[in-house]
Amino acid sequence: MPTISDRGRAIPASPIRKLAPYADEARRKGRKIYHLNIGQPDIPTPDVALNAIRNIDLKVLAYSHSAGNESYRRRLAEFYRSIGIDVEYTDILITTGGSEAILFGLMSCLNPGEEVITPEPLYANYNGFAVGAGIKIVPVTSYITDDFALPPIKEIEKRITPKTKGIIICNPNNPTGYLYSREELHLLAEIARDHDLFLFSDEAYRDFCYDGAEHVSAMTLTGIENNVVLLDSVSKRYSECGIRIGALVTRNREVISTALKFGQARLSPPGLGQIAAEASIDTSPDYFIEVNREYTARRNFMVEALNKIPGVYCPKPKGAFYTVVKLPVDDSDKFARWLLEEFEFNNQTVMVAPATGFYSTSGLGKNEVRIAYVLKIEDLKNAMETLAEALKVYPGRV
Repeated sequence: MPTISDRGRAIPASPIRKLAPYADEARRKGRKIYHLNIGQPDIPTPDVALNAIRNIDLKVLAYSHSAGNESYRRRLAEFYRSIGIDVEYTDILITTGGSEAILFGLMSCLNPGEEVITPEPLYANYNGFAVGAGIKIVPVTSYITDDFALPPIKEIEKRITPKTKGIIICNPNNPTGYLYSREELHLLAEIARDHDLFLFSDEAYRDFCYDGAEHVSAMTLTGIENNVVLLDSVSKRYSECGIRIGALVTRNREVISTALKFGQARLSPPGLGQIAAEASIDTSPDYFIEVNREYTARRNFMVEALNKIPGVYCPKPKGAFYTVVKLPVDDSDKFARWLLEEFEFNNQTVMVAPATGFYSTSGLGKNEVRIAYVLKIEDLKNAMETLAEALKVYPGRV
């Protein structure tokens, strides 16, 4: 029988989705599952986007330009300029979700065998994209004891080798919810400039910053204009995960023209998704005010509830809608599976994402899970009570 590729063997399973079969079985048993494992917002998609889809008056759903519809790119450039990111529409490549933006960015800027440094915990799919691009993720560990702040610059510089080509950050961070400060970004900019590195900035959660905290885009940093590659998505901003629309944005003309060749190879980004995304730019500011208020309330409730559970520590996220939580368990992968296979409280259980999948360093995250606070507070209350009861009886409690 033919064997699969080494690449196929090397690519890691999603730490978020790999437990789906166990969740399916728990549902067949009639159990209610509180999904704390995945960043699927329950916030309604803006009406302007849904109405744009409902009111489509096209005779043919045709290919778009490989870089995306010009009308959308022009509107998106206007949006970026309105938040202080000075770009033209020709600096933008529309992609099939933020995922394709990440993959195109890495493949355009790094050769197979080269390296990109990133703080960990990291967005789990960076590991998978690196395998697909034939490059190496070099992690620099941040710690829950520091609420996952950027590691010391000297620790980053220690990892720079002749193979290092870039640094990638997620700001605000998925999975930790950490929001990088202006000072931290300036330090990263200095490294990128001094070592002639690309700085990939994944800003999909830009709109989710709390308590008046400021989001600083890497695109606003001076002196490294040609080093920065912005990776973006509408999935979370407008609660439109299913339309699969993202963007790669850079002032580096060579990068954008190279990424476009990858775009041409896949023909074009989703047509219906671009229509919805373009319409979404007209979303009322009141929408974001209400969304921020709702997520702030959810975060505050969740952090307080988790830290009341004996043996649990939850930092207070400054952004996104995730947190990495320390639990008194022997193995977070076993615990997450046990919750679905063996545990129930009032015929309900919770689904969490083991943090091991959010590290590149083997062995880390064994007593941590990522929790997404994307449920309404009533459901979060039940989920936190269920988790507390589970920890009382889990056989691998430490």
